[in-house]
Amino acid sequence: MSGPDNEPLLAVIGVVKRFRGLTAVDEVSLGVRTGEIYAVIGPNGAGKTTLFNLIAGAVAPDEGEIRFAGARIDGQAPEQICAAGIARTFQIVKPFPDLSVIDNVAIGAMLRARDMQTARAQAGDILRKLDLFDKRGQKAGGLTLPDRKKLEVARALATRPKLILLDEVMAGLRPTETDRMVAMLRDINRTDNLTIVMIEHVMRAVMALATRVHVLHHGASIAEGAPAEVTRDPRVVESYLGMKAAH
Repeated sequence: MSGPDNEPLLAVIGVVKRFRGLTAVDEVSLGVRTGEIYAVIGPNGAGKTTLFNLIAGAVAPDEGEIRFAGARIDGQAPEQICAAGIARTFQIVKPFPDLSVIDNVAIGAMLRARDMQTARAQAGDILRKLDLFDKRGQKAGGLTLPDRKKLEVARALATRPKLILLDEVMAGLRPTETDRMVAMLRDINRTDNLTIVMIEHVMRAVMALATRVHVLHHGASIAEGAPAEVTRDPRVVESYLGMKAAH
């Protein structure tokens, strides 16, 4: 159950965002249920990150509304939305390079922790889940790309969200690293009942993780459904998968 009358945890309703006449998000509607892993896919420029920016409060929609746990959140500031229980990662990971790995995560934990000691303890627990505990004392700036990606997820998890927006956390990873990230995210989703919405180009990860996939093209929704169903949709193959296969 996601709430009263099985209301979705996250509901995006007819959302539109324009930038100087360009419609980046064009009347997109979707609903994400509690505990679900939901993927948003589409070619570059499809409006995926703009959609995340709208949900996370970085920009406000021109039309439509966004509801989280039954309450409207569109137009709220990012810190209000984070406090309500939505965390996000960014495509370009930017940890505090001179701080230790554990301190990077503890900063996020301070949103809800009563003191720094508690925040560091919670940070340690999260680092264990992401195979980073042994590197907790290292400076974040010295991490490899796969470890920086995991740290980005850890920093978001530290705010103890109900829902996390993952923006291409598999990009640049080797297949074995992707499989490890998939396993960690699946475990976090199950053990913490954390709802995950992911933007992802790595179809191997989408097929392994997502319960449902939403496809954007030129800012508009063109398909939604189970991964196997969506990847057979002729419109999806033509606009996205076919284009990828041609590269």
